[in-house]
Amino acid sequence: MVKTNTNTKLVSQTSHFYPPVVAVLGHVDHGKTTLLDAVRKTNIAAKEHGGITQSIGASTVEFISEGRKRRITFIDTPGHVAFMRMRGRGVQAADIGLLVVSSTDGVMPQTKESIKLLKDSKIPFIAVLTKSDLHDKNPEKVKQQLLKEDVMLDRFGGDVPVIEVSAKADTNIRELLELILLVFELKRENYPIENDEFKAIVIESRLDQKSGPRATIVIKSGSVLVRDDVKTERSKARVRTIISDQGEHLNKASVGEAVEIFGFETVPDVGSIITKRHSGKPVSRREHPESPDTKRDSGLARMTDLQPSPKEGLSIVLCADTLGSLEAIVNALPKEILVVLQKTGEVSPADILFAKSVGAIVIGFNIKVRNEIVKLASLEKVLFKNYTIIYELMDEINDVLKGKQLKVEEEIFGKAKVLASFPYEKTKVLGIDILEGRVARGDKARLIRKEEVLGESVVSSVRVGKNTISKVEKGHEAGIILSPFLDFAIGDMLIFHG
Repeated sequence: MVKTNTNTKLVSQTSHFYPPVVAVLGHVDHGKTTLLDAVRKTNIAAKEHGGITQSIGASTVEFISEGRKRRITFIDTPGHVAFMRMRGRGVQAADIGLLVVSSTDGVMPQTKESIKLLKDSKIPFIAVLTKSDLHDKNPEKVKQQLLKEDVMLDRFGGDVPVIEVSAKADTNIRELLELILLVFELKRENYPIENDEFKAIVIESRLDQKSGPRATIVIKSGSVLVRDDVKTERSKARVRTIISDQGEHLNKASVGEAVEIFGFETVPDVGSIITKRHSGKPVSRREHPESPDTKRDSGLARMTDLQPSPKEGLSIVLCADTLGSLEAIVNALPKEILVVLQKTGEVSPADILFAKSVGAIVIGFNIKVRNEIVKLASLEKVLFKNYTIIYELMDEINDVLKGKQLKVEEEIFGKAKVLASFPYEKTKVLGIDILEGRVARGDKARLIRKEEVLGESVVSSVRVGKNTISKVEKGHEAGIILSPFLDFAIGDMLIFHG
């Protein structure tokens, strides 16, 4: 375990034990979220679509260090290449970085990009070698690869600490937390205090159909209370609600905390700085000018400047869960794609009708879809597809550009009702009653609750009793496993389709 010396303790008293903000970066599937699961003792990774993090998540952990309760705020960033800007915002908000590298795979493309982001930010960082429990690990080879990327590890005379961990075996997790505190206390020069002027960074934002604009922020200095007046460059808010990463409603949030706040008039830009404004001071139009981007901030659709014209490529209406996802997808789309409309939030009837009028298809990403929207799209013969994994979206878009047509009419195989839930290894088995048709291994499954589509998945296993079979027909009960996992409830309906 890492021990702190007397000087470090003095620094700790000066810092008032405010939590360091730590950005977790690295290549896709190198174990970033699984590592955080071990820290938080949660199971976020198993719930993610396709096993990858596709948005910035922020959470605070508490533990006892040297007899005192300490906290660390972690920002988990996605590893997929399309989310480069999102990773950059995670570093912008952080005090320390964790460069996560698999002990088996070594340095990969997003590892190199993460190294560049960390170096450009000039924040201290720690090299964390994951999967140290695997038999084919080669940490010494990985360290040499890092040295070739000018990551000067402390074991070789540099100033970047390196630690080998295993989330599965719970190896060196506690030591990693102590090392983060040590690096924070030794490297930090100017500690923020609660009485400083309030400043926070928006790391994610979205438009909620019920609660309106909401923003996930990391507080860099000062504090914010419910009913405070705050602003960004193009948005303002009277803070209505503050929610912690655990879903708790707070009256106040302070330095180093990551919280979600409600009350903005429009969705604030990701990466924007939030400060306080004097109560009662009117916000002029000069302070918040109307522009095409302002319309985007509110979650409403806007025209883009992408080329070429619809005659030469493919026109799409794009609806995503957050501005960060929207940004990542738009930047990853091929040049031949014209995004005629983009927005955060659900697909509306107006979106379907607009797509029909301009000959576009409608693409959703990580959004809930009402059954009436699916019916309207089918009635108007507008192709509508909702995705939960970005690389599947990109693969199908590229297929369309190569001349392969997506099916407008999907083939329905069967319908079932969820009767029970059974734990199985790290997931759950759905006990179902097949009401129509059949269910087979490999079918796509649409989960519906009260006419609302909650998500899409694939049937990875079908069982009757203890026997694994390939197909079950109408009138029988069965147990199925969905991959990726969907958060189902008893009474939900399942539509099996091609």
